[in-house]
Amino acid sequence: MTDYYDVLGVSRDATPDQIKKAYRKLARESHPDVADGQGAEERFKDVSRAYEVLSNAEKRRAYDMGADPASPGGSGFGGGFGFQDIFETVFGAATGGQRGPTPRARRGQDALIRVDIDLAEAAFGAHREIPVDTAVVCPTCEGTCCRPGSSPQTCGVCGGRGVTQRVARSFLGQVMTSSPCAACHGFGTVIAEPCPDCSGEGRVRSRRTLEVDIPAGVDTGTRIRLTGQGEAGPAGGPTGDIYVEIRERIHDVFVRRGDDLHATLTIPMTAAALGTLLTLDTLDGTQDVDIRPGTQPGEVITLHGLGVGHLHSGGRGDLNVHVEVQVPTRLDDEQERILRELATARAEERPASRLSPTQPGVFSRLKDKFAGR
Repeated sequence: MTDYYDVLGVSRDATPDQIKKAYRKLARESHPDVADGQGAEERFKDVSRAYEVLSNAEKRRAYDMGADPASPGGSGFGGGFGFQDIFETVFGAATGGQRGPTPRARRGQDALIRVDIDLAEAAFGAHREIPVDTAVVCPTCEGTCCRPGSSPQTCGVCGGRGVTQRVARSFLGQVMTSSPCAACHGFGTVIAEPCPDCSGEGRVRSRRTLEVDIPAGVDTGTRIRLTGQGEAGPAGGPTGDIYVEIRERIHDVFVRRGDDLHATLTIPMTAAALGTLLTLDTLDGTQDVDIRPGTQPGEVITLHGLGVGHLHSGGRGDLNVHVEVQVPTRLDDEQERILRELATARAEERPASRLSPTQPGVFSRLKDKFAGR
């Protein structure tokens, strides 16, 4: 049995593109009209027969299993592999074989809409009504592109085939080639009476209101796909999609890190030393925060479940309150006297001093983390 891989000079694991490339080169070199010497015709037939088998997935599989699926007679043009395939492979051009007209209906384009939301909407989700200006199916012709009562007419130039043919001369002889019909642009039909409202397009521009459910947990850059809500395709083709891209506004108080929220609470040093109960405004309304006696600067009070909702699961992130202790810069005489008495009582008139490694603040640590340091 002939080794077709050897004939084309390719390996047994060659890709279809490698096989086609090798065949094009050998077909040009061995064709009887351009090759000199005896045996050129047989060589061309062998190359064509090898390509006939190796370019067909089923035939190649059978050949690899030990069978020779090449057509009897060894002409290289049998078994469904004809002159059209040779010309198309060598020149990359369509031949006179009928491929059918191009469908007039095509899919509509996708659209991208950006929506700004605030932090509360990102945390809890929201429902929005968004005005959009897109192409919709023409209500007059219902996508047929024709004036009501009329229909597309078969092209008189190509006879509905969508292509026209001509004879071209090459080293292979006379070859019938085809190209899209200029009269119908390859559609095979012409719109003799276009719809007056859409001018034969099958769609018109229209402004409508789009309802969008924004889930909890979205963040800047999140895209919500609305399938089939995009532009209608020409000639009644399927509609595209709309993508709603979220942009979250910066909040005046809270800083978002993932699904957690962070805020800074400033308290006087007396409240930090003695403890107190404070009321804070959160996304969920007012919440009581217990400041324990002896609270230190930089401590974090975590309010669980008061952050942003998780996008792909239940539950919410946390609200982390970072405590900042405010030290008075100006004291009146009475306040100074009281503080000095406190210092004496605590033996802190001359406090011991010692240096320790600097501890970065929480926001500095967060900044370094997100910067990849």
